[in-house]
Amino acid sequence: MSLRDKLHILVVDDMSTSRGLLTQALDELGIKNYRTEADGHTAWSSLAAKPVHLVISDFNMPRMDGLQLLEAIRSHRAIARTGFILVTGRADKEIIERGTRLGMNNYLKKPFQTAQLKACIEKVVGRL
Repeated sequence: MSLRDKLHILVVDDMSTSRGLLTQALDELGIKNYRTEADGHTAWSSLAAKPVHLVISDFNMPRMDGLQLLEAIRSHRAIARTGFILVTGRADKEIIERGTRLGMNNYLKKPFQTAQLKACIEKVVGRL
């Protein structure tokens, strides 16, 4: 069984269009074990109940943004080692540096191509 068949991913984005673009790219990559959440707060509850190998999260979301979600994940012992990719249209230095300090594994700038998402994921989990 290949890594793409074993890998479980949580996609978090408050915009349904963005969630759709991410899941469409995952489908194109042959990754089928994913679920989605519409905000960081709901994603946090979902992770506590059912952990994943990798979280792909938007930065700008209401209630709990992507970096607040990352901070919550890293502070929870049972899921602290979960891979985390931040997706943002604002990949400015401050956001990336803060994410790096919090333990972000990688980031992806919007808009993106499927090949860019694949490379980003592979830097975190290994060759798909």
